[in-house]
Amino acid sequence: MEKKKLIIFPGNFLPFIGGLETHVDEFVKYLSKKNYDVTIFAPNIGGKERETIHNEVKVLRYPAHEVVKNFTKPKIFNLKFWKMYFSLYSNKYDLVMTRTRFFPNSTLGMMFAKFRFKKIPLMHVEHGSEFVKLDSKFKSFVAKVYDKTLGKMLFKLADTNVAISNDVKKFICKNFVNCRQENVPIIRRGVDFELYDEISSDTKFKDKIILGSVCRFYKWKGLENSISAFKNLPSNIKDKCVYLIVGYGEDEEKLKKLASGEEGIKFLGKKSFSEAISFMKSFDIFLHSSYPGGGLSNSLLQAMYCKCAVIASPDEGATDVIDSNTGILLKDNSSKEILSGLIELAEDRNKRLVLAMNAKKHIEKNFNWNEVIKQYEKEFEILVN
Repeated sequence: MEKKKLIIFPGNFLPFIGGLETHVDEFVKYLSKKNYDVTIFAPNIGGKERETIHNEVKVLRYPAHEVVKNFTKPKIFNLKFWKMYFSLYSNKYDLVMTRTRFFPNSTLGMMFAKFRFKKIPLMHVEHGSEFVKLDSKFKSFVAKVYDKTLGKMLFKLADTNVAISNDVKKFICKNFVNCRQENVPIIRRGVDFELYDEISSDTKFKDKIILGSVCRFYKWKGLENSISAFKNLPSNIKDKCVYLIVGYGEDEEKLKKLASGEEGIKFLGKKSFSEAISFMKSFDIFLHSSYPGGGLSNSLLQAMYCKCAVIASPDEGATDVIDSNTGILLKDNSSKEILSGLIELAEDRNKRLVLAMNAKKHIEKNFNWNEVIKQYEKEFEILVN
């Protein structure tokens, strides 16, 4: 049987590090085991221009730069970009996929699928659950205008819109799509169990209750609230704990300043995937303190699979996976709420162990990539056949 040809326009792709990027990487790893010929067309921020990954997945990275931190756009005055983009038209793709509306690369995917004589079916997969908030009101305003124009056009022109969590679907239905008239399926990501099972736990700080966070250091993640909660722990509990923070980002200096003087807070810096997971496997408690905005946190799912007891704000997909059996779901991401959860779990080792075991079982049952791919294939069949 001839393979179906799919081209994906993700907002960013590896080696850029984030939940979207790992989501797409794992998605193509498992999809390409099926009857699909997959190409990824993405901005080039420090990677190879052309490479083949997984099961013959082709990656093309065009000249691009970051206009705002974490947001890339093509170098439109670079001839190589246009050569690479227009070379795509010589391929007969059966399906186009875009991921996350507010990236210029998603607009490119929309144009490639629909601004042509013979249109190609377009599936848009949305990862966001809030309008973008940047480091100034003006930039945030410009981003919202972009959302309300080109972003909205993407939703309207897409033949199918997919949400990756309940939060994302609610956002889509409120701002872009009339969900009473149009079906918006929820297809959550999978977890690549094989990757995690090969990594052993870091053995440092075994004499402590290890709290941990793994994320990029920017406002969306609410890391400052977790740090404040740790600082306000009663001394008899704080002395038993250490808080390990893995990651990097534009808020690093601000966060380190907030944590200054606290010997129990350790910033471990930017780590490789295997190093980050090794530390995560040592955590007794994982702190998920996100604000509204993300779709479904990859690090949250990783922590659950790595048998961490989770304390989570209700945002970035936590309500999809956390209940009284799988973790502590907070009312919000305030330091007061996080502090309450920390005191409860720090004082109850048995509860930590039970929640951690239940969390892993929940991920194993509900986030298997093979089952996720089957859901996507059902949607593909509707579009292509």
